[in-house]
Amino acid sequence: MTSKKQGGEGEAFWRFSLAFYARPGLAPALIALQDRDGRDVNVILYALWLGLARGHAMGAGDLAAAEAASAPLREAVVSELRGLRRRLRADPDPAIQTLRRRVQALEIAAERLVQDRLAGAVRPREAPGDRVAIAIANLDLCLGTDSTEAETVREALRGFSRRA
Repeated sequence: MTSKKQGGEGEAFWRFSLAFYARPGLAPALIALQDRDGRDVNVILYALWLGLARGHAMGAGDLAAAEAASAPLREAVVSELRGLRRRLRADPDPAIQTLRRRVQALEIAAERLVQDRLAGAVRPREAPGDRVAIAIANLDLCLGTDSTEAETVREALRGFSRRA
């Protein structure tokens, strides 16, 4: 059962994810990390949110807890729905495209459930310091430092934090 605190955290995380994912150039970078490198976009977003919104610097144990919270639903539900949606994309039949949009809505609902689970995976410990720097350190923990996509995410994070 999800507590009210987790539900509130899950909602805050979801709102952050929607706003951040909409940043120019970010969606293609995250999708490349997902498709090419097998990265979990929700875990990446969670690491950023923990740093930026909660001031929590993740450690390896936090990352492992987040990945463990995300993996079962991601593997059994989200990935399967995403694969089906992508396979249906090229079908010219309007009825199939209507079905594809329904599958996409289920995929988004499953992503939101993953994020609710992630919101309870780590008990955030707020630390003093620059929250953007904390979020970037969390990103580096997830991805390392030397990919074009990681730099795109860093730049989006800097721009997002100036806007917020």
